[in-house]
This record gives sequence, structure tokens and C-alpha cells, in this order.
Amino acid sequence: MDAVKVGICGLGTVGYGSFTVLKNNSEEIARRVGQQVVVTQIASRALKADQDIGNIPFTTDVMEVVQNPEIDIVLELIGGVELALKLVLTAIENGKHVVTANKALIALHGNEIFAAAKAKNVIVAYEAAVAGGIPIIKGLREGLASNHIQWIAGIINGTSNFILSEMREKGSDFSAVLKQAQELGYAEADPTFDIEGIDAAHKLTILSSIAFGIPLQFEKAYTEGISEITIADIRNAEELGYRIKHLGLSAKTEEGIELRVHPALINEENLLANVNGVMNAVMVNGDAVGSTLYYGAGAGAMPTGAAVVSDVVDVVRNMRGLAGSVPALAFEADALSDTKILPIESVESAYYLRISVKDKAGVMADITEILGDLNINIEAIIQKDKGTNAQIREEDQLKTVIILTHKVKESVMLKAIGKIESLGAVAKKVTMIRVADLGDE
Repeated sequence: MDAVKVGICGLGTVGYGSFTVLKNNSEEIARRVGQQVVVTQIASRALKADQDIGNIPFTTDVMEVVQNPEIDIVLELIGGVELALKLVLTAIENGKHVVTANKALIALHGNEIFAAAKAKNVIVAYEAAVAGGIPIIKGLREGLASNHIQWIAGIINGTSNFILSEMREKGSDFSAVLKQAQELGYAEADPTFDIEGIDAAHKLTILSSIAFGIPLQFEKAYTEGISEITIADIRNAEELGYRIKHLGLSAKTEEGIELRVHPALINEENLLANVNGVMNAVMVNGDAVGSTLYYGAGAGAMPTGAAVVSDVVDVVRNMRGLAGSVPALAFEADALSDTKILPIESVESAYYLRISVKDKAGVMADITEILGDLNINIEAIIQKDKGTNAQIREEDQLKTVIILTHKVKESVMLKAIGKIESLGAVAKKVTMIRVADLGDE
């Protein structure tokens, strides 16, 4: 039986990791699929000094790989969107199966890509696009296929999780830890995609589509970063029994689907609250199975490369008729629903508020009256004295008030914050962080 021939486009961290897994585990892969899987051609901008690809044909033109008539499966590992989209669509048009680790490509153009693949009767697999080596795509599409998924909550960006973990453990401020993350290679020179939640939103968009049977709709995802989180917020959260994590959360409600990435307080006893460093974890709640947790390395050459090659294994099995075909987004294309994505103002949550106030009589009464008038119930209040400053009049000394509320619609909370910030005794913008309800109460 002829070998299945693979072409690799992109030989960066993930590309070389995938090549290494295919080479090192070739015998194990052959045992699993019943025939040899061989790398036939590789394309990359350049070979690094430490990259040994033997005598495999090499080119700097990725489209040459896509046009190679011998290749059965194309691995799109170049990153970016524009060229990657052209590469993938051309591969599909040429009747080739595609495996990609490109979460932005799938989140932004997956609907078009999967439709093209279906028309050409080829597979586009993307396990490595979300959470590196954690098999969460397969878990959702296959392992949990009998469930109505209620919600997904994930720590799915290692950079932001590392930053918040280090802030909590070392007491360092955000800017210092970000610099450390860049020095360690966990954060890019421009860390915007990570710390502002864009990378996590790409991944959450994909998970939500699989979980709830909806088209990919990244443009409707709410994203909020972690750059405004302070050591004070982390310590206050701990005092209340919570930890702050950069969380991706998607839930199906009667009104629609929540799709949001933002800092969140998580009960300190919840498993997600204890995921630290650059590790990733995704919790999925299904009506039959309850809550399940998927934990592991969310990035890196070998973990992500292993996910890429697991997709190659699945594609080969399908080529040989050894596995049933699973729809790209878990549901048949004509069965995807038009359930709306809720704007963040329509989401219900409990809230952590940090309010800086002048030490004046009646300010607490004014704040609680505003909350009460809007039917916002208070779970806890902590008042902290920042100490005195001899250069500031006594009546202008600032104190910090921490309030933890019960659940309320965000539009109502924003209205309350607007009223609180208009009080003369409130000195600064109110800090608001959502509290994640992960079934802990």
C-alpha cells in the first residue's frame, strides 16, 4: 500500500515540532493507521541551523507544496491569515486534505473554509488551533457529542495566565511581569493579542461553535484585557475567597449565547482557579456528564506538534474508510442554528467593585443607596484605609471600598457605576471585574 504523503508549510516552532513527531513516532503512527505516513516536501522562509530535515525536498514557496500533485495532506503552519487563507483554499481546490494550527484563520474564515472543503469532499482538521496539546476539539466534537453543552470556561492563553500567576505569587506589578514574560519568550514583543484577550477570543469562538452548533462569529465576541489588574485587586480577591484569571466564557442561556473573554474572579476552590503559569485548562459543562476538565500544555513545539499529527492520523483513517466522518463544527452544516450572540450588556454576572472614596460622612450610604435603588444586592463589603498623607487635607484622604455583588445584568451594573462615579466623594474611576459562576455555589 502506498504511503500517505504529507507536505509541511511553515517550519517554525509548531512546524518543526510536527515534523519531529512525524519522524520520531513514524512506526507508532503506521501501526495506528495501517500504512506509512511520510513527509514529502517542506516549505519555509528559511531553515534554521538547528533544523535537520534530512534529504526531504525543501522550498521557500509554500504554494509549491500546495500545487505538488504527490501530496495528500497539507499542514498549514505558517500563521497569519491572508496567505494562510489562500494556501488552504488552494489546497482544498486541488483536492488535498488540510491540517492547521491557525486559530485566527479558523475563527475568522472557518465558515468559508469548511464550506469549500465539504464541496470538494476533503477534510480540514484543526485540533492544534485551541489549547495546544489538550485534545479539547476532539473532546467536544466526539466525546461529549451526546450532551447539551451548557457552558464552557477556559484559561486558554498561557501568556496572560503566566502574568496573573506571577503577580499573585511574587507580588510584582503588571508591567514588571510582562517584561519578564517577554524575556522568557512567553510573550511577543507586541503582546497585544495575548494580554488584550484577542488570542483567547479566537479560540473561544471555535469552541463555542462546536459546543452550541452555531456559525463562527468572532466579530461578536467581547474581549477585555488584563493590563488594568493590580496587585491590590489580586489581594482583595483572595481576601474574599477568589483568584483572578483571564477567562474565556461561553454559555447558552434562554436569551442567547454569551461569548466573552475578560478578567474574572473564580472561587479559589475551583480547579480552574488553581491552573497556574503557562498551563491551559478548559472546563465544559454538559447536561448529562456534568462538569469535565481538560488540562495541559497550551503551547510549545512538541505538545502542539502532537495535536497536529493526531489530526493527520484522523485524516488518514478517514481516507482509508476506517473512521466515521465528523462534521467540522460537530453539527451538520445545514443544522447550524442562528441563535444570537448576546452583547456584554445583556450578560448576567456577580461583580467585584473597587471604589476610591474621600473620607467623608455619608459616602457609603450614598453608594449603597444607588445599588439598592437598582436592586443590586450586596454579598460583601470591605473598607480599607490607605493611611494618611500629611500634605492632603484630612477630609480628602482616600479610602478604598471593595464591594462584591450578587448577580445582575451588566447594563444595570454599568448604570450604577455611572451614578457612583458622579458622586463628589468618589475620586477615581470604579474598577469592575466580573465574577465567574462555575457551579461552585
